Amino acid sequence: MARLKYVLRRLLQMIPVLLMVSVLIFVMMRAIPGDPARVLLGEMAKQEDVNRLREQMGLNRPLITQYFIFMQGIVTLDFGNSLVYKQPVINLIRGRIGVTLMLTLFSTFFAVILSVPLGYLAGMNKDRGPDHAIRVGALLAISMPGFWVGLILMILFGVILRWLPPGGWGTTFLDHVRSLILPAVTQCLMTAALLMRNLRNGVVDINSLDYVDFARSKGISETRVSLRHIMRNALISTVTLLMMRMAWMLGGSVIIETVFSLPGMGKLLVDSIFGRDYAVVQVLVFLFSALVISMNLITDVLYSFLDPRVSL
Repeated sequence: MARLKYVLRRLLQMIPVLLMVSVLIFVMMRAIPGDPARVLLGEMAKQEDVNRLREQMGLNRPLITQYFIFMQGIVTLDFGNSLVYKQPVINLIRGRIGVTLMLTLFSTFFAVILSVPLGYLAGMNKDRGPDHAIRVGALLAISMPGFWVGLILMILFGVILRWLPPGGWGTTFLDHVRSLILPAVTQCLMTAALLMRNLRNGVVDINSLDYVDFARSKGISETRVSLRHIMRNALISTVTLLMMRMAWMLGGSVIIETVFSLPGMGKLLVDSIFGRDYAVVQVLVFLFSALVISMNLITDVLYSFLDPRVSL
């Protein structure tokens, strides 16, 4: 019951945050220099056509009216029509949100399976060979730009070896999975390196505490000591970092999807910004913000399961 009350309270606290985000999005979009109608129609368009498009986009109305129309669309899930793609915005998002979410989940999966065993191995072998090798590898992964790693993987595995598609999305589910491997590996490297270092430091600190030595002195198996006493407590800060990195990967999908030509929300956002498609850009940025705030809520709730001492 206490957890449910906490979740409800946090959901209510999200409302003013999302309102502030909506105001920032609305103001920043209209602060961009130039006339969106003129950009869409081109410099050679007649003024009558520009005026007609401005009326269609609602740009002739007062700003406060435009904002309330935008918020009404958010509440009713009626986001209007895209002037660039000539279809409802909700259909555009419905067709692309799955790609971005799958990319984020694949990247998270690869990051976890890389970082957890290596971070634990490094922490249990502090200042030994495995620890030094893993820390150097993590430093290299953090230092390499994501778009550069993506291009290298694309050339190596997609062009030279031809093991995986260098870009695109494919038509079947198997094509989709194969198309996500290189982008997910590219996106997960920095996250895996950060998680690895964080988990390694947590394991080193917890492994030296008295209650771990006491558990071993009681004859508890090393596997149980590792899982219940070391890893469970070391994962508390790592879960926070993982959720923050998942939010970062959602935003980072803009670059990854552009490099690998994935039809996700990130690429749609880039194309819509260049096309000055107000309706699409506003909704996508608001949706990204809502997802990030939701991840923060999930992180706080997960704390209570990892550490019973945490009082919601």
